[in-house]
Amino acid sequence: MDSFDAIVIGSGISGGWAAKELTEKGLKTLVIERGRSVEHIKDYPTALLEDWDLPFRNKLSLEDKNERPIQSSVCNQANKHFFVKDSEHPYIQEKPFQWIRGYQVGGRSLTWGRQCYRFSDIDFDANRRDGVGVDWPIRYADLEKWYDYVEEYVGVSGSSESLKQLPDGPFLPPIEMNCIERYFSDKLKENYNDRKAIVARMANLTAPKKGRGQCLYRDRCDRGCPFGGYFSSNSSTLLDAKKTGNLTLITDEIVKEITFDPTSKKARGVKMINAKTKTEKEISARLIFLNASTIASTSILLNSKCTEHPNGLGNSSDQIGRNLMGHISSYGSHGITRRFLDKNYKGRSPGALYLPRYQNLDSNTEEFLRGFAFQIKGRRQNWRDKNLKGIGASLKEELFTAGIWTLYITGRGEVLPNEENRVQLSSAEKDKWGIPLVSINFSYGDNELKLIEEMKKQEEEMLSMAGFEEIRSYSGTHTPGSAVHEMGTARMGRDPRNSVLNGFNQMHDVPNIFITDGSFMTSSGVQNPSLTYMAATARACEHAVELLKNGIL
Repeated sequence: MDSFDAIVIGSGISGGWAAKELTEKGLKTLVIERGRSVEHIKDYPTALLEDWDLPFRNKLSLEDKNERPIQSSVCNQANKHFFVKDSEHPYIQEKPFQWIRGYQVGGRSLTWGRQCYRFSDIDFDANRRDGVGVDWPIRYADLEKWYDYVEEYVGVSGSSESLKQLPDGPFLPPIEMNCIERYFSDKLKENYNDRKAIVARMANLTAPKKGRGQCLYRDRCDRGCPFGGYFSSNSSTLLDAKKTGNLTLITDEIVKEITFDPTSKKARGVKMINAKTKTEKEISARLIFLNASTIASTSILLNSKCTEHPNGLGNSSDQIGRNLMGHISSYGSHGITRRFLDKNYKGRSPGALYLPRYQNLDSNTEEFLRGFAFQIKGRRQNWRDKNLKGIGASLKEELFTAGIWTLYITGRGEVLPNEENRVQLSSAEKDKWGIPLVSINFSYGDNELKLIEEMKKQEEEMLSMAGFEEIRSYSGTHTPGSAVHEMGTARMGRDPRNSVLNGFNQMHDVPNIFITDGSFMTSSGVQNPSLTYMAATARACEHAVELLKNGIL
């Protein structure tokens, strides 16, 4: 049996960080990716193409939509190769839930939204304060230096604002607001005392960093960036892990289960199935980092049954699979203005505005718990927005003439932990590798429904206040999961009886397993969560290696 110091399951944002940290600390580390190989630059086939270079002008064909009925909500011709075919990777929806996946080296780090926000103690103390779920076993002070560490490495552009609900970091220069975004931000300052629209904090470089070029405002991030202008595992962490000489990366290997040694009461290693040949193999390691993404990691644990762990590995608390969370998203509003018709902008900026949560910060004064934030984008209409008839020079001139300005506001609402929102394994249906299908049962509760109504109300009010016209809102048309922020299902906690992990992301029941993808989240906050995954991963790696060196593991 092959053996390593450490195994990392998954190569996405948190898996890439685990690979980097463990290899740089001297551990011979195996990274297992269930999908295909994707090499930085070499395997970004559409990165330099324009829409008109692509089939159907970058729209999905009917065949594509039939193969990807779920993924098609977020992908197109230019990036569909970074998303699974749902027809090949089915799962069970007890209630509608979009599970967006990318099975390749780098995972969803190739297609993520790149907005990076820290949690604050308002978030880490929320469950205790509100009597919901269980208390986080950590506070902001535990992660602060790790936020600094990963932000310095990743390269996060932004502005320091001294907001208690959104701690600052060592930012690169911010991506500038355009004129309509600046106008809206100024209007908020004039009319509200409790809210401030700031420059979005983005993992897009505004200055070169360590072999990566700065963002060129191409708006091609989800195709893979050959310049390294945004952060991904492929362009950064995995390359640095490889430089150590301690990394072994294998692809097309599906982890079926984590094996358990009843004598040592630790994990022995993993059993995996080759995605192409369906041959099985077992590999051992002293340390295992589970980073397959929230739902996939949970399914691995639930499938890892043995005499000592009949309900799934490390599941004595019966909490694995429970408390699935995400963010309320795809509910928003937009309005137009005929101001600033003499102004425009150059390039297709990945930047935006961010309006941090302003509800229930000091005490619960609203009719709901927690709250929401807003992501805001202003743009001027162009040829893509026009449906014109004509031919020749006059048509071209009209198409080249910039249109009116539109401001879009999209809410991001917090989902409370709820034990009934859960991931389980089917007892009857299996995939083509003989692994039980994942079954997802998720629905919004009363609190989430109140947030949705209040988000819409506030969006329309702010747009009207700023003088926008033809304000339109959309809500209720998108299923849960559309934010692609799955969290929970193996939560941190202080008590092994009601949680899966301790404050260092270490399993209570199986101490040589660490879980640092979204599974560990105890509450969801409103912030995009990937930055917190990265910080927690770096912290957990340091702790795990220290335990190994001291002979505790």
